[in-house]
Amino acid sequence: MKILAAAIATLIACAQPAAPAPPKFDGARAFDDLKAMVALGPRPAGSAALEKNRDYIRKQLAAAGLKVEEQPFDARTPAGTIHMINLRATLPGTSPGSARIVIGGHYDTKLAKDFPFVGASDGASSAAFLLEIARALKGRANPLPIELLFLDGEEAVNWNWDDKSTDHTYGSRHYVEELKKANAVSDVRAFILVDMIADRDLDIHREQYSTAWLTDAVWSTARRLNRREFLEEATPIEDDHLEFLEAGIPSVDIIDLDYPHWHAATDDLQHVSVRSLQAVGDVVVAALPSIEQHLASR
Repeated sequence: MKILAAAIATLIACAQPAAPAPPKFDGARAFDDLKAMVALGPRPAGSAALEKNRDYIRKQLAAAGLKVEEQPFDARTPAGTIHMINLRATLPGTSPGSARIVIGGHYDTKLAKDFPFVGASDGASSAAFLLEIARALKGRANPLPIELLFLDGEEAVNWNWDDKSTDHTYGSRHYVEELKKANAVSDVRAFILVDMIADRDLDIHREQYSTAWLTDAVWSTARRLNRREFLEEATPIEDDHLEFLEAGIPSVDIIDLDYPHWHAATDDLQHVSVRSLQAVGDVVVAALPSIEQHLASR
């Protein structure tokens, strides 16, 4: 009887559907995306190269089984009106309604007139990260839908970022403006921004303006994973997340601005690393459950 019972138990266990594998971020695959974007050359807003980049993003998201939505707009810049396009793709969630988490980053590069700026970390890394997050999370049961947001026009058209002007963050400003028009700001329960995350010598400081509980969720996960690239020192950084914070949306900026190749011709493949993309991917994927738990308790 014991043998029969054991055999029956084995048959029942085999008949049970296998538990889905935990999400796994593949830094090497993300780095392949980064290289493909860098190969397109400079990709400033409104350029033909950026349209090729959009086409690459569309194809990769479609291959992951995700539908791409475009959010086109015409931005008034010091160089005149430039047509820009935010791209969106949503991983479904188990909860009904329009509430969601947004993970975003920009995919344009700085317009440099004196040298070809290919933006390996500043532009390509965030877009490559989002593509791999799409692949990593597509089989996950997300409590809330997760929207992946590729922002156009983060960079200033004029060379210098002037916090007294609006010559920057065109895509995030348009996205938040559309939320306000639709009375849908509260639908975005949290915004996770990634930017400049492929530095070979990755040092990510806490961002001072970011929402405390959301920052803590990410940094405590990094400590648990022993990811020493995430540092406890805080520094204020102006980036796309400020538009979301101003609208009252909890936001965190994951960025390495301690990058000697920032806005330089040397922001190229020699100064970025698979390991850095892997570090950020591992932390964000592992932090999602605690972020979702916090949002469920509110």
